[in-house]
Amino acid sequence: MRYLVKCKRYLVLLCIVFYPLTVSGSDTASMSKEKKVLFTNAAGLTAITAWGIANWDYFSTTPSAKNEGWFSSNTKEGGADKLGHFYASYALSHFLAHTYEHWGYPREKGLRLGAISSFAMMNWMELGDSFSDYGFSYEDFTMNALGCAAAYFIGSRPELAKKIDFRIEYRPKFDTVDVFTDYDNIKFLAAVKLGGFDQITHPVLQYVELHLGYYAGGFSGNAAASRKLYVGIGINLSKILHGFSLKTLSTLTRFIQIPYTYKAFEKSL
Repeated sequence: MRYLVKCKRYLVLLCIVFYPLTVSGSDTASMSKEKKVLFTNAAGLTAITAWGIANWDYFSTTPSAKNEGWFSSNTKEGGADKLGHFYASYALSHFLAHTYEHWGYPREKGLRLGAISSFAMMNWMELGDSFSDYGFSYEDFTMNALGCAAAYFIGSRPELAKKIDFRIEYRPKFDTVDVFTDYDNIKFLAAVKLGGFDQITHPVLQYVELHLGYYAGGFSGNAAASRKLYVGIGINLSKILHGFSLKTLSTLTRFIQIPYTYKAFEKSL
């Protein structure tokens, strides 16, 4: 049941993520871009509130907060859930920023509004948790803020965006309905792309990237708990796909790490 509740939570977030696409339809063609942004954020926060009351027991308890810890072995998910909050906020910021730019906002302002919208939605959900058995998590709030800040800081600096990506890698085993919190099979990583550095001129090295990643597993009780840090060397698929004018796939691989395209060297913590 706990997994089903978590799955519902992320389904709501997905609806919010894809909601802006409907706003740009013909029914709102005459709406200004400012009103579209306000409408999207209001609808998102309303959806979170309504669903939270109906399914997550929002406002059923007095407000509470707790320290969940970070990446130690005695935490709920070994810290993988914290990186999940960072990544979700980071990716949502970029998606909304792209949508706002499509509606006519300059890139920098779109990125700023995207980060603010993501911060509002992710932490409105966290605020709702404070009125339920989940409780407000200081660590989740912090990682949400860092994810939004990273999205704006990197996205608004093209020279930095060419060098750094934040990604997830997911290799499902199809043994759970909740793919979004299937931390046993999710890896989080930062990729440094050598092709983004002007000093790297070798034609082969320009397609090489270095990885720093982390993942944890077994904290659900199905196996021995483990936490692993790894470094890796991989192929810059985004650059390759962009060279073939596959821009959508190129952008997607800046956020999703394709399995078996790198060599990793792990260390257990």
